[in-house]
Amino acid sequence: MTYHYDNGSELLFRRWRRLISSATSFVVGITTTAYGQAAVAQLPKMTDSKTTATNIEKNDGDIIVTSRSGFQTANGVSGVEIGGGLIQKETAPKSVSHVSTDFIQKQAPSANAFDLVALLPGANVTASDPLGFSTQTNITVRGLSGDAIGYVLEGMPLNDVAYYTGYPTQFADSENYQQISLAQGSADLNSPVLNAAGGVMNLTFRKPAAKMGGYADFSYGSYNTNRQFVRLDTGEIGHSGVMGFVSYSHARTDNWRGPGYDEKQHVDFKLLKEWDNDNHVSLLGTWNKGITSYYPQVDKQSWQAYGISGSNNLNGRFNLNNDAAGTDYWRLYRAPEEIFYLAAPAKISLSNKVKLNITPYVQWDRGNVPAGSTLSETGLWNGTDPVTGSITLPNAQEGNATVRSNYTQKSSRAGINTSIEWKIKNHDFTFGYWYDYSSDKEQNTFTPVSETGYAPNIWADHRQTIINLPEGSPLLGADNRTHTYVNALYAGDHITLLHKKLTLDIGFKEAIMTRHGYNYLPGPQHKANFTTSEPLPRLGIRYQINPENQVFFSASTNFRTADETALYNSYDPTSGDLLVTGNKNLKNEYSISEELGYRYTSNRIIGSLTLFNYNFSNRQIQTVIVQNGSHIQSTINAGNQVSRGIDVEIGLSPWHHLSPYLSGEYLSAHQTDNLAVGDDFLLTKGKKAIRSPNFQGSIGITYDDHHFFGMASMKYTGSQYSSFLNDERIPAYVTGNLAIGYRFTQEAFLKHPELRLNFINIGNNHYLSGVATPTANAQDSIGKNGTVISGSAPQYYIGGGFAVLFSVSSAF
Repeated sequence: MTYHYDNGSELLFRRWRRLISSATSFVVGITTTAYGQAAVAQLPKMTDSKTTATNIEKNDGDIIVTSRSGFQTANGVSGVEIGGGLIQKETAPKSVSHVSTDFIQKQAPSANAFDLVALLPGANVTASDPLGFSTQTNITVRGLSGDAIGYVLEGMPLNDVAYYTGYPTQFADSENYQQISLAQGSADLNSPVLNAAGGVMNLTFRKPAAKMGGYADFSYGSYNTNRQFVRLDTGEIGHSGVMGFVSYSHARTDNWRGPGYDEKQHVDFKLLKEWDNDNHVSLLGTWNKGITSYYPQVDKQSWQAYGISGSNNLNGRFNLNNDAAGTDYWRLYRAPEEIFYLAAPAKISLSNKVKLNITPYVQWDRGNVPAGSTLSETGLWNGTDPVTGSITLPNAQEGNATVRSNYTQKSSRAGINTSIEWKIKNHDFTFGYWYDYSSDKEQNTFTPVSETGYAPNIWADHRQTIINLPEGSPLLGADNRTHTYVNALYAGDHITLLHKKLTLDIGFKEAIMTRHGYNYLPGPQHKANFTTSEPLPRLGIRYQINPENQVFFSASTNFRTADETALYNSYDPTSGDLLVTGNKNLKNEYSISEELGYRYTSNRIIGSLTLFNYNFSNRQIQTVIVQNGSHIQSTINAGNQVSRGIDVEIGLSPWHHLSPYLSGEYLSAHQTDNLAVGDDFLLTKGKKAIRSPNFQGSIGITYDDHHFFGMASMKYTGSQYSSFLNDERIPAYVTGNLAIGYRFTQEAFLKHPELRLNFINIGNNHYLSGVATPTANAQDSIGKNGTVISGSAPQYYIGGGFAVLFSVSSAF
């Protein structure tokens, strides 16, 4: 399909001219209703661990201190956060939502970062299991998929180097989060991400304790789930001022549907040194090693026929004589993954007016996404070269055998993000540079399967365990390596005017990405190199009408390139057919977004309302493709798109120990192009964008009197289209979660031991939670030029069922 777009710089100029003009004249008129006349109930007097919850906020040089009587539990819960920890005061000139300790530590300990932000406005989480173990998960924000969101842990990027996605099960254990923030519209100027049209998720570790001690929790529940977590705090090490913690967890759970189980080990750690004038330096990291089972995705027909049972699950026994010839055996889909992240963020005052921010980081990752497949013993191809001779496979029947198809990835990454902050009168200048280098090696190999279904070496990283050709080289469906270099220069100015009531944020980032790709398969393609760059200006305005009322406006630009898989040819080794055609001349996605918002903040109520608008060129849509049996991620260029909507959230402070929270979103997202299919065009112009429910809303209510506590939440997600032609969609669904528990005060050497029950999907709703594989059209359709365009069934994730998890925890 050929798209006719405006020149990027001309479009940007016209958009900025309109935005800057409108920014000077917008008027927001929103009234708020006072939060009753009832005083906030006093929290109970405690015999130990009584504290005062104090919030210290820096607002353009002014220090504002607010306090409420509260308490401090073993896991950091204070019981006084507005909205139960689902909302907090915000001064950024853009939309940002938060979850913090009071909310996080009431959720199931196995919950991942996506689960923890699922109630925030705009966030729609697609899950495959109820307890947060499966890596088959996704998040959309304002209809933008997880590969359009940046993930940053205290200044270190966490996105996959090849596919931009994030894997929340690997980020951190929930006990170690202090806060997770979700900026729905755009990343900060200094964020080390390039794909963040959908915003950025910033993760913050807890601060190490000043005194030596520890914390542990143990969980058991549905599907034989068991989890153990222990954390040790060093306290101050000698008289160095250095404090640290290290934690270890182990978890295992059976699949909630079908055969299989997930198991993982995880380590988080952090060392911190702080001194005068907000100076600090830390060393933090994460190690995760896990093996997860596979939940098959389904189409509408199979979902209506079998639901969560039958052929929608993998087979518990290896059977060469079934319809799938044994390729549906669950052990052939066991996916191992190991990662290690390390960063050393620091902020150092060089003078009273100049500060240095620097975050060096290194990362390493290896994994395999395998699947059952079949191969012939003769007539094979290696790339475009026919294989001479034959191979012998252990379970061959009439020359064909079941094998395990491996899709392995090994990547390493290093980078540094550094900036200088320079304060001159009412200006706070920022000058920064981000450099990132990654090397990513991907291969599609094959492993023989015995007559009992055993396939050795789940990591597929030893030559002697994979299928080799007669001359000794491995049989490959894909074999490539990509070196990616990112250089980004950025500069900004934070200006305060009108006695600090008005702030202006003006910024510019020039991002340059270079990829050096090498395809090692025999064939016409060897190198796949390209370089791209984009100018990314931004503007933010905030006006503080009075201490309670605030309005803001923001305009930002973003871009992203296609996934690595789009670069390379890949082939079917049974026929030599081209499965994926590599293209190194792909157009970048480019977006311009605007937000106009209002916030109200008092000691009793925090609320916000945000209007947003996006204009996309070359919209990149995440999908899943099957390559020789393996399910791997890829992208579709869906042309231009316009998205508009409203986000709202409000939270109240504890009243008689009850803290309610409410959020919602209305979204109108439409395609503005007809989609090219073959030599014709599918009539998709004006159709609704996929994965973009018109309405979604959440409600949560927290109770916490220090001893008894509970949290109930409910999430409604509207229907979503799964085809660009809008001829198939999944229905709306509702899910609800519940947590109840009791804390003791002091029992022997145990500090605030706690008992907790978490109920997930309390209605046991069986539903399709999201779109895994969107298609152009689900049914046969007539194209613009009269061609019959064959339909293809979209595939979906099945949401997790009902689960209960019982946890016992305590500090010591």
